[in-house]
Amino acid sequence: MDYYSKQISDLIASLSMLPGIGEKTAQRLAFHILSMPIDQVEKLSGSIISARKNVRYCKVCATLTDQDICPICSNPKRDHSTIMVVEDTRDLAAYEKTGEYHGVYHVLHGAISPMQGIGPDDIKLKELMTRLSSEQVNEVIIATNASLEGETTAMYISRLIKPTGIKVSRIASGVPVGGDLEYIDEVTLLRALEGRKEL
Repeated sequence: MDYYSKQISDLIASLSMLPGIGEKTAQRLAFHILSMPIDQVEKLSGSIISARKNVRYCKVCATLTDQDICPICSNPKRDHSTIMVVEDTRDLAAYEKTGEYHGVYHVLHGAISPMQGIGPDDIKLKELMTRLSSEQVNEVIIATNASLEGETTAMYISRLIKPTGIKVSRIASGVPVGGDLEYIDEVTLLRALEGRKEL
């Protein structure tokens, strides 16, 4: 039995298609949208449509941008000889928030996952290799996630790049701040031990 009119039900159904949004959250969002002033709703819907129409891949690093070349790649103050490889644009944003990395990026838009049918040709690896052959690059930092897929992708990229003579490094991973050692898995503890630094 439908509790709501068709338009409300359609709005709830549309919102619940978004990742992480269940039926109850979709209902809350729908009723919040219905209580907003019409100009705010128009601005929200306009922003969604505009972003979907205008956002595309950067021609250099493949991050999402509304320009042909993103602001990071077009910045002459960045170190273009160092490329950090990340899985998605959110990872790029996380590193940018640290304010400590001054190189450029390459966004793969995924990771190799045979279980999900995602192979090397399904992510932006060809674009990375083309870029390495045409630019003067001294180091590639692989910053994929510390998951099985991320590790598989890191190893694959490393094997592709090492024959070119370009330095390949992997971000360290280990014990999170505030983490209790007894609750941390063995692989993370081993990586933390291997990545130790002298004090």
